[in-house]
Amino acid sequence: MSGLLDKERIIAGPGFNRWLVPPAALAIHLCIGMAYGFSVFWLPLSKALGIKDAIKCGPDVGFWGQLFTTSCDWQISTLGWMYTLFFVLLGSSAATWGGWLERAGPRKAGVVSALCWCGGMLISAIGIKTHQFWLMILGSGVIGGIGLGLGYISPVSTLIKWFPDRRGMATGMAIMGFGGGAMIGSPLAADLMKSFATPTDVGVMQTFVVMALIYFVFMMAGAFGYRVPETGWKPAGWTPPPAQVNNAMITQKHVHVKKVWGIPQFWLIWMVLCMNVSAGIGVIGMASPMLQEIFGGSLIGLSGEAARFGALDKAIPGLGKMVKQNANVGVAVTLNSIGSEAVLEGKKARSFPLRFADGAVLFGPVKVGQVPPLF
Repeated sequence: MSGLLDKERIIAGPGFNRWLVPPAALAIHLCIGMAYGFSVFWLPLSKALGIKDAIKCGPDVGFWGQLFTTSCDWQISTLGWMYTLFFVLLGSSAATWGGWLERAGPRKAGVVSALCWCGGMLISAIGIKTHQFWLMILGSGVIGGIGLGLGYISPVSTLIKWFPDRRGMATGMAIMGFGGGAMIGSPLAADLMKSFATPTDVGVMQTFVVMALIYFVFMMAGAFGYRVPETGWKPAGWTPPPAQVNNAMITQKHVHVKKVWGIPQFWLIWMVLCMNVSAGIGVIGMASPMLQEIFGGSLIGLSGEAARFGALDKAIPGLGKMVKQNANVGVAVTLNSIGSEAVLEGKKARSFPLRFADGAVLFGPVKVGQVPPLF
């Protein structure tokens, strides 16, 4: 007799509507997608003890000291390591347990993902309460990262099985949920922190607990909503496309996953994807502090140039002014780089006629507009 979580229990019967699977997949991805929105916690956590102003650690307290200190606040750069571990564990756990997922089925993987992701948030809540950063690293970084990896691949794997005729759409639906999770979770987290905040507490610990409970309910509902098709199933009226023998981009030979490590093309694609994701994740991981502290003072009730660049000048004197100047220069260089200089009938010509100089927009020698400085 198969268990409640076994793959045999979730094989769909005849007449099952495959469109019931995407909501289950989205339920999980919308929850774990909050990983993209964790930067909303960095500023409050950097003032967890000082509340209004951070209690800075002494010069003798480095990264390892901040793991265990209870006398000073964590630096934002230190908190970022928890975010880094999210995605390190996402990739490694997906690669390590991807084969197990295919054998065990998406329901069991979804339940394990819910336990790891939500349990990790609860462990992190204990770390926030006791001001022990190592618990946050263990909870959300390691355990939560494993849940993130399993929760990420199980919807994709399941949807592709149900939609072999619409693979791009199936993958897109799953990834859409991951991004949507941050879009929903970040404002929710901000509102919860505001409601739980007191003169002696920034409200992050309570927010972690509430969000963990909410996510657990939705992820378990998604996991138990999974179904897999029978072996050999295909959508009605659909026939697999014929093999493209003459397409040089499609190999006709079977390459086992254990041998893929020795293929140069695999590592080239891996490097491209690694650099692409690293750049995006690096910005997303600090999105909230950057918007609030550097570029968007108006978002937190401030106005004027000082609100946007004051934090930079406080960190490194003169840095805000340098960024402002280079931003305006960058606009001019970007506009002037569109098109190229050429010689037409012995005269200088330009394939894109507009130029930018000292705030003026020129069409050839004629001034046609004035653009105010960006900052």
